Amino acid sequence: MDNLFLEIAQEKMDKALEAFNSNLTKVRTGRANPNMLDGIMVDYYGSPTPINQLASVSIQEGKTIAIKPFDRNVVKDVERAINTSDLGLPVQNGGDILRVTVPALTEETRKGFCKDVDKMAEDAKVQIRNIRRDANDDVKKDKTIPEDISKSFLEDIQKATDKAIEKIEEYAKEKQKEIMTI
Repeated sequence: MDNLFLEIAQEKMDKALEAFNSNLTKVRTGRANPNMLDGIMVDYYGSPTPINQLASVSIQEGKTIAIKPFDRNVVKDVERAINTSDLGLPVQNGGDILRVTVPALTEETRKGFCKDVDKMAEDAKVQIRNIRRDANDDVKKDKTIPEDISKSFLEDIQKATDKAIEKIEEYAKEKQKEIMTI
């Protein structure tokens, strides 16, 4: 008998891991990363548009993100969007190219970012546990499944949960190591 409950839960857990990993890429590490600009929307002719759809984004010299909009009329809008974002990074307007310099992090800000990663990891773990709870409830509600198979399903769901939480901890440790590396 296939554990359909496990497959559904596993799919949801994978999506939660993907979202967690995506959020980690937005945390500053002292090095320039084009993913830092993900989530910043520019008002482009009345519709919010991601920067990477309006411009080519590249890294220069490891600490600078160069943004070259495809349309020169959008330069000011992109600059405004970055300045009003919560990144807190200085933007230099070079006419048709914007440069965002990522300053070196102080020890205090590094520790603050590590705490942010811990909080993000804890939130992701809670999300995984909620998925487990929902899957367990679904298994228990289904009275057509024999008790021994039901127990097996619950064990499989728990194993998947443990693996997902392990991955979250692994990703968080990697990111914290990256943040603390000077």
